[in-house]
Parts: sequence; C-alpha cells; structure tokens
Amino acid sequence: MTLASGATLAVAAAAELVSSLDLGSGRAPQSLTRKVTLGAGTGAGNADLVWSDRRTLAASASESLDLAGTLADAFGATINFARIKGLLIAASKDNANNVIVGAAASNQWATLLGTAGTLTLRPGAFFALGTDASDATAYAVTASTGDLLKIANSGAGTGVTYDIHIIGASA
Repeated sequence: MTLASGATLAVAAAAELVSSLDLGSGRAPQSLTRKVTLGAGTGAGNADLVWSDRRTLAASASESLDLAGTLADAFGATINFARIKGLLIAASKDNANNVIVGAAASNQWATLLGTAGTLTLRPGAFFALGTDASDATAYAVTASTGDLLKIANSGAGTGVTYDIHIIGASA
C-alpha cells in the first residue's frame, strides 16, 4: 500500500503591526509560511504511510501510541513508521484539561522531544511539525526501543479529545 500521490504539509502565520505616527501611520506586515510536498515512496522527499485519528482520554489517563507496530491505517493494515515526516496534533477547544505530548515511561520516541520533554496543548491549541523534502533522515523511529509517543490528559474530572495526523515512511 502506498500514498496515491504523496502528501502536502503546510503551515502559515501572518500578522500586521500598526502604529499611529505624527504625520500618518506605520504598518509592518509579518508572515512566515512553510509548505512541503512529499512524493510517494520512502526516500528523501517521499512518504508512504499515513495515520490519523480522533481520540479521547479519560480523566487523568494517558496512552502510548506505538509508531512501529500497533497502529492500523484506514484499511486495517498495521503501520510501521521508520521516519516521521509530518505530525499534527490538535486539542479539542471543548477540553477542560490540557493534552500533554511526550515523555513515555520507556521506549520514548525521543527524536522530537528527547526522553523527558513534553509539549502542552491547551484547549483548542495545535502543534504542527514538517520536514523539508531534502531531509532524508526526518524524525527516526526505532522499533521496540524508541517508538512510543505518549499522549496524556493533564488533569482529573473530565476527559480530553484530540486529533492526530502522522505522515511518514516505512524505511
């Protein structure tokens, strides 16, 4: 199984500062945009795997997503990521608690956040990661020793919902 025509990863931020001056006004538009289109395959600039899901964690619960061996794609085939080339995690705006990403107890997927690093997504927040098409390494996944992405509910009382989308390569 392969991606039909590859994948596109894109993110953009734009804002404009405005200030009143003595004889007019000043404007300073600022923006940053990144986009990469990946072909179908496993080498630099390519991807052949995708996994996405909407997930809910009970109050104070956590889960460790095994990036190499237990996730199933939309057709039920087991996915074994060797490299992550794109990642999007979005916490529901309706959450009362935060979604915490990272710091699995063992076998951490450490190429992104290290072994103890975490990322806190407040209600409605999102995180996007993409690699350039020329990056042959991307974010490596090591089966059995470095393949667990922990996602946790930061508190008690209510569950949290999050969406996740991962694009990567099997080799």
